[in-house]
Amino acid sequence: MIGGASLCIANTAVAQSGNNETASMSAEDDSGIVVIGLRQAYRGDFDRLEIPQADQIIDQELLQEAGVVDLSGALDLSASVARQNNFGGLWNSFSVRGFSGDINLPSGFLVNGFNAGRGFGGPRDLAGIEAVEVLKGPRSALYGRGEPGGTVNLVTKRPGFETVGEVEFQAGSFDFYRGDVDLQTTIGDNVGVRLVGFYEDAGSFRKTVDTERYGFYPSITAKLGENTVATYELEYTEQKIPFDRGVIFSEEFGFSPRRTFTGEPGDGPIETEVFGHQFEVQHDFSDNWSLLAGLGYRETSLTGNASENNFDGRQLYLIDGQTITRFFRFRDFDSEYFVARAELAGEFNTGSLRHRLQFGMDYDRFDNNLFILRFRPPFFAAGTDPSTLDPATYLFLDANNPVYGQFPQPVPGPNTDREERLKGFGIYFQDQIDITDRLQIRIGGRFDDFEQDLTNLRATPATTTTSKDKRFSPQVGAVYRADDGLSIYASYGEGFRQQTGSDFQGNQFDPNITKSAEFGLKADLGAYFNGVQGNVTLTAFQVDQSNILVNDDRPEAVDAGFFSFPAGKARSRGIEFDANASFDSGLSIWLSYAYTDAEFTNSNPDADFGAIIEEGDQLINSPEHQISLLVSQSFTVAQAPVQLGGGLLHVGERNGWTGFDFTLPDYTTVRLFGEVELVEGFSLRLDVDNVFNETFYTNSFADVWVQPGAPTTARVSARFKF
Repeated sequence: MIGGASLCIANTAVAQSGNNETASMSAEDDSGIVVIGLRQAYRGDFDRLEIPQADQIIDQELLQEAGVVDLSGALDLSASVARQNNFGGLWNSFSVRGFSGDINLPSGFLVNGFNAGRGFGGPRDLAGIEAVEVLKGPRSALYGRGEPGGTVNLVTKRPGFETVGEVEFQAGSFDFYRGDVDLQTTIGDNVGVRLVGFYEDAGSFRKTVDTERYGFYPSITAKLGENTVATYELEYTEQKIPFDRGVIFSEEFGFSPRRTFTGEPGDGPIETEVFGHQFEVQHDFSDNWSLLAGLGYRETSLTGNASENNFDGRQLYLIDGQTITRFFRFRDFDSEYFVARAELAGEFNTGSLRHRLQFGMDYDRFDNNLFILRFRPPFFAAGTDPSTLDPATYLFLDANNPVYGQFPQPVPGPNTDREERLKGFGIYFQDQIDITDRLQIRIGGRFDDFEQDLTNLRATPATTTTSKDKRFSPQVGAVYRADDGLSIYASYGEGFRQQTGSDFQGNQFDPNITKSAEFGLKADLGAYFNGVQGNVTLTAFQVDQSNILVNDDRPEAVDAGFFSFPAGKARSRGIEFDANASFDSGLSIWLSYAYTDAEFTNSNPDADFGAIIEEGDQLINSPEHQISLLVSQSFTVAQAPVQLGGGLLHVGERNGWTGFDFTLPDYTTVRLFGEVELVEGFSLRLDVDNVFNETFYTNSFADVWVQPGAPTTARVSARFKF
């Protein structure tokens, strides 16, 4: 279905190609096998050089070469994507082209075109994922309410109508153990089944931090007729992860030790669970017209206790460089997400003009429930002697010699009890028109009508506010094919993202608005060089964002308490260069570079702490320079296939705390890997990450919540295919 997968059913499968072309419907080979292809779901069927936007496809082969098992590791391959505050390791958070969504919620991503990233299911594992697509620029004209800088879409593994299987076992540093299984078979001639699952039990370089994770992702595809295909997928994942706010930074004492876990093992892990379903049907009316319809439903939950690093005024480490002080919270979050989509796509001619049209509509509902209890000690005065403070009240922990379980668990009091329901209905269209053999234009737009109900259960009695809004998101673009291997493109689009919460009067915040323009070149290397396959994209872009939440310092709002207000503005400008090439000699190269200048364009007090954001301040966790490189060479030794390779990730300096003078240092990590197929179907692999044991920090929310990267780690994998 969705997001660019090419799924073929019968007794064979066609893999997703680098240019996203799909298999044809009802193609028959010499053996008489009928192949049914699902088109580019909710994106249209276009050659890569015809798309007036910069996209990156991180396919299964590249994911395996990089040795990544989670979404954050996969997104490190795109220099346009930067890590953001990951909520103590409990969810995925990222920015695209400098912009992220709500810092207090997981970043929204798509699964097969559905907004399945919403909710609290824990960090996304790559088990069951065929490809990760980084779709840059606002995509609201097709997908609706999305993240401002771009969209990440996960393409899932689906039945390929063949009986094959793969089992993999991994073991590595810090007691890392993992098993994956991927089995496919058929039932009769018209039904394919695929069973994917994983189990992981892992320690960490952070003392006492252990995680347990497992997931099961079965899917079934059925041919219901000559021109109709239906697919059902189930997603179940459960994770137990200690809440880890990372390390603390002091200008006088530096970072606290990266191996010291600053929480409490006795708090137990945070438990997350996700249970989701996707169902879709594609029906082809003819060679040129088809209907794609789908339903998605997903439940998530997050529950558990956590002791967390306190801030200045309650944090002794900033004074003595040794004593970490903490507060305590209990969380119980859950969400439900439902979406229905239907899209008609096809092509027709008006005179000499060829039109490729998409017309669709969707409905979605997101229920978000947050319950938090909190214990937080009082401020202490500047110059306070630490020996005068009660260690049990401030939950003391020695940063250099931690002793856990010294104090009884605090009794938390009320903090947050909120229910929110977001509903939306959208209608969209897109028409790409061939003006000449070389020039194409794209026009499109989307109308959204959405509603928010926000209930404050802490109020007596509980209060509910309801607000509504309507938005139109246009898009235009043009592509000029200079020759068969080169295209020049330009595009403009607008998007929006609903914002959770309300102002001091109980009104829903206006949506976050994004306006984006880009200009670029795309080249197909195979058109110019013999023995080479691959693509190159060079892009210049500008993204403007408004209605960013800031602190409401208007007198009437200050009198009511500490509230937010959608008045912030920011801009991101940059240049991106992405290239991937495979040579007949066995050499493979992936290179992604981004220069991103992302800054605030007006001054306001920060929404979280009230610190003044000056015009020109950099957006949090957004480096100016980021490079990702992966190189491998395949060859044979004594008739055994061998692959050796390595990678590099460079991330520049970043602002580490909005409104404050705190900067995360730049870092460069290097990784090496090697794989040998000892006998047909059985291979061994070695991965070594952070070869030179670089001390680095991947993201932060503030100077007391900084996520450290892992030291040198190694993993050995054994994979058996049959």
